[in-house]
Amino acid sequence: MIDVAVLGFGVVGSGTVEVLDKNSDKVAANAGQSIRIKHILDIRSFSDSPYSDLFVNDFDTILSDPDIAVVVETIGGVGAAYEFTKRCLEAGKSVVTSNKELVSTHGPELMKLAGEKGVNYLFEAAVGGGIPIIRPVAQCLAANKITEIYGILNGTTNYILTGMEKNNADFSDMLLDAQKKGYAEADPAADVEGHDACRKICILASLAFGRHVDTKHIPTEGISGVTIGDMSFAHSLGYRVKLLARARFMGDNVSAYVSPHLVGRDNLLAGVDGVMNGVVVRGNAVGDLMFYGAGAGKMPTASAVAADVIDAVKHLRLRKLLSWDEGSEDFITDPTLLESAWYVRTNASKDKIERLFGEVTLAEESNGEIAFVTAIMSGKKVKDILGSDIPAMSLFRVLGEY
Repeated sequence: MIDVAVLGFGVVGSGTVEVLDKNSDKVAANAGQSIRIKHILDIRSFSDSPYSDLFVNDFDTILSDPDIAVVVETIGGVGAAYEFTKRCLEAGKSVVTSNKELVSTHGPELMKLAGEKGVNYLFEAAVGGGIPIIRPVAQCLAANKITEIYGILNGTTNYILTGMEKNNADFSDMLLDAQKKGYAEADPAADVEGHDACRKICILASLAFGRHVDTKHIPTEGISGVTIGDMSFAHSLGYRVKLLARARFMGDNVSAYVSPHLVGRDNLLAGVDGVMNGVVVRGNAVGDLMFYGAGAGKMPTASAVAADVIDAVKHLRLRKLLSWDEGSEDFITDPTLLESAWYVRTNASKDKIERLFGEVTLAEESNGEIAFVTAIMSGKKVKDILGSDIPAMSLFRVLGEY
């Protein structure tokens, strides 16, 4: 029997305890031995919980317990979660986490420490919730040179954009709806401004390309500026609006960013609606693979955390090869140099648009505004052409080959 401790009894922590307990037979069969939850750390009281006898409020109880071999960290953030994770690894305990902020910020340090101590630091749930993506990139696609990863990595923003389009609702109304349904936090900035998706693409890019991609070097734009007008124009042009996170390997460096895109209605990502996520991985041997499913939520995320616990137990004496090297600012290249078609919403005249951009695809004018899609060009070039002559109310990439 292997003893496990859980740090944090919030949505994911409580779900993980539930999965490990209720599926204990299946868990034991896959792990090769039974797994017991011995301690749960939380500063709150859960007297009505069926696991109330497992709660402790002193981290040292877990740290000093020699029977605890695996610790599940679901606290979140980079404060106590970082300190507790580091101390557990130093004490020779494997750590499993769903904490995308911690992995994207301190991943290289923590994985290096785990390697030095002969234990594991696993984080399948930190990117795609219930979608298996870390293992496929690290193991199943190990024979490939991955050239690009992109997709819809945040369920909250995808829910809002889907609702704006299908209900003809504006951003603020759909944000309130998402908050009422529990899809968005009271402070939704991490989701709607793109920071959550940025952390996830940084983890995937670091894993796929072998060096740390730091969030502070990644241009990130959310969806708060997307309007019903954009939805209508996109529809008339044959597209849907999606928030995409993208990372492309350029040979010596990586180009990565997060921003709204126009996605053609025949593209598989265009059909990813509501709180669902979809991730495309492009390998030089396998081609394009798409991973689809629930990217968040209590039980889908807990499923991924519990799978990592099983993996950690199976590899108590073997270290999983999950790591990447330190990065640098010059490893990240300017994404505005990448070429694509561009969507522009403006109040400029058709004559001016065609005079400055040449051949474009124009939508029908509506409420004194017009939208168009450019030819393929770099972000720098389109911004240079726009200058002060054409005020761009919206400027999105169009998903396609570079």
